Amino acid sequence: MVVPIGDNGPGITTEHQNKIFETFFTTQPWGISTALGLAITHQIVVEKHKGKISCNSQLEQGTEFAIYLPINQS
Repeated sequence: MVVPIGDNGPGITTEHQNKIFETFFTTQPWGISTALGLAITHQIVVEKHKGKISCNSQLEQGTEFAIYLPINQS
């Protein structure tokens, strides 16, 4: 099963796309955000459910995250 989540926002730079699933990565000034959301999401999808999560983004066109969850877990 695939769950796509997208927007038509400003997009995410390639540099940031390579880091967005890292714990504590943020583009906000220090102390504004804990930046754990995507790291925890990655942990839940990949480690707990044996799925995958990907990010496809283009500047000025938006971003789409695709969450792949297996139907049957072995």
